[in-house]
Amino acid sequence: MRVIPTSIHGVIDYLTAILLIASPWLFGFYQGGAETWVPVAVGAIILIQALMTRNETGAIKMLPMPAHIVSDLAIGLFLALSPWLFMFHDVIWGPHFVIGVMIVGEAILTRMTPSTSVSR
Repeated sequence: MRVIPTSIHGVIDYLTAILLIASPWLFGFYQGGAETWVPVAVGAIILIQALMTRNETGAIKMLPMPAHIVSDLAIGLFLALSPWLFMFHDVIWGPHFVIGVMIVGEAILTRMTPSTSVSR
């Protein structure tokens, strides 16, 4: 059941992007390697995607919401698995895994179409 409106999804995207970009310093795991730059890069991708999505909170409105949702699924899975893919799980894995799973959950629960007409 898709219960999250696209407008709320957009706000969550902006907040998630900021959290991910700040997370190495916020949670104290900045070491300059993949553990640091994966969340920063993923946060930047989420921010760009949010700006380009055709929903109530998008600025450029190029990316259809269904494509955004599929991208979120891939981004969330990548982030959740990144500590093991890049072998930094012995340093830190919690924030990457938890936020990645939350992104997947948000994607699964978000409606595919905006509540109101969104112009291109």
